[in-house]
Amino acid sequence: MLKYRMNAKTGGRAEVLIYEDIGDSWFGGVSAKQFSIDLKALGDVQTIDLRINSYGGDVFDGLAIYRQLVDHKATVISHVDGIAASIASVIAMAGDEIMIAEAGEIMIHDAWGVAIGPAEDMRAVADRLDAISGTIADVYVARTGQTKDQVRAWMTAETTFQSADAVKYGFAQSVAPNLTMAAHKGLSPFHWRRAAGGDPPTNDAEPPLWTAASEQLRRQRARLEQARAAR
Repeated sequence: MLKYRMNAKTGGRAEVLIYEDIGDSWFGGVSAKQFSIDLKALGDVQTIDLRINSYGGDVFDGLAIYRQLVDHKATVISHVDGIAASIASVIAMAGDEIMIAEAGEIMIHDAWGVAIGPAEDMRAVADRLDAISGTIADVYVARTGQTKDQVRAWMTAETTFQSADAVKYGFAQSVAPNLTMAAHKGLSPFHWRRAAGGDPPTNDAEPPLWTAASEQLRRQRARLEQARAAR
C-alpha cells in the first residue's frame, strides 16, 4: 500500500501525501532526503496540498521536512486527514493554512531519546532532549500564538487536540466537516453527502484515533529500547 507520494496536478497544484512514519531509520518511513528529491521533482508549482495521517517518527527528519515546506515558494495547505502526532504535527505547522478533519486529531509531546553509558552521558542526553523540545515548542508558538510556557506544558502532558480545540488554540484554522445524511427520499442509510445541519453517524465499537496513536507510540518506544539493547 502506497503511504507516501507526491503528484503534480493541473493548474500549478501538487499533492503531497504523508500517510507514513517520518524517518527511514527505525521507523522505515519517508526521509527528509527523499522528500527533498521528490519536492524538487515537482517543478514549478504554486499550491501544495499536504495531506497528513501520521503518528510521527524521527525528529530531525521531521524538522528538515518542515523547513523544506516553509522555504518553498508555493502556498502550502496542510490537511490533517486523520492524525498528525509527534513530529508529524510539526510538519503540519508548515502550512500557510491548516485544515483538520472534524474527526481528526493533533498530538504534541516532549522529545524522546535513547542513551547508554555512565551518569554524565545520561545527563547530557537529558539536556539535549530539553533543547530539542524547546526547538519544537518554538515551531508551535510561532504558528499558534500561544505562550511558550503553555505549549511546553501541553507537550509535557502529551496532549491531544480534537479538531475544535485544534482550531481554538491555533493549531489549525478550519475544520473540514464530516458528511451528514441527506434528507432525500430514496437514499439508502449509507448514502452520504455534504448537507447543512444534522449529526454525523457514530460507531461506539470503533476505537478513537488516539487508541491507535497510543499503540503506535508504544511500538516506537519499544524500537528505541531494542536499539539501546543492541548497543
